[in-house]
Amino acid sequence: MGKHVYWEQFKRSLAIVKKNIRIYYSKGPVITFGLLIPFFLLLSFYIGRNVTVEALIPGLLGITVFFTASSVGPAIVPWEARSKTLERLISCPISIWTIFVGDMLSSFLFGAIISVFPVIIGLLLGVEITSPLLLGLGIIVGAFCFASLGVLMSAYPPTDVPATIMMLSSLIKFPLVFISGIFIPIEELPDWGRIISSFSPLTYFTDLARSSMQGYSYFPYWLDIVAVAVFGIVFMVSAVKLHERTIQKRL
Repeated sequence: MGKHVYWEQFKRSLAIVKKNIRIYYSKGPVITFGLLIPFFLLLSFYIGRNVTVEALIPGLLGITVFFTASSVGPAIVPWEARSKTLERLISCPISIWTIFVGDMLSSFLFGAIISVFPVIIGLLLGVEITSPLLLGLGIIVGAFCFASLGVLMSAYPPTDVPATIMMLSSLIKFPLVFISGIFIPIEELPDWGRIISSFSPLTYFTDLARSSMQGYSYFPYWLDIVAVAVFGIVFMVSAVKLHERTIQKRL
């Protein structure tokens, strides 16, 4: 009976995924933002520097998955609260976790699909993927982790103003980009920089991307996978718990 209930709730999460993709993710500006912002951010840093394409593409993949999987997730709940559809969802026979698993899965799919583009760019430029299976697993785990982070960032403050949440999420995401070994390899960071970077899930995902494309990494590949997965689970559990405490304040 318990398994049947969980399966029914998961099917309702999939219905929320369809709704989110149709309303939020299928828009041209959202897709363009997910591709262009990471590209120009990375390009502006590497112009004029003697950096190989093999070193550029893992960083581009890392930023792309990070930005796309966590881009819209923080704003979905405030948008739903403002349009009064969140109140309608809660009044349905649906669990709180079902709603936010649906939000996470839609962000996960968006991040995973868009990640194909930097991989294709790398292949066209002659970058060799030494471990395709490792790269695929890394993208799946990374997209899950960053999508969960996006849902977590939407939990507080309990407001119906999307701009407030997006501003706070940017204050979190942009510093993570600069401490995660994307622009400066981890091995070139000072000791204090390595300590700080170890608290960022993007560090381990980028390191895993380098391992699958360049054949070497700072951390063992298994540690990268475990770290990203653990971060993702912690983010998702924390997001559900926080939303359970704050969701009534949005209604």
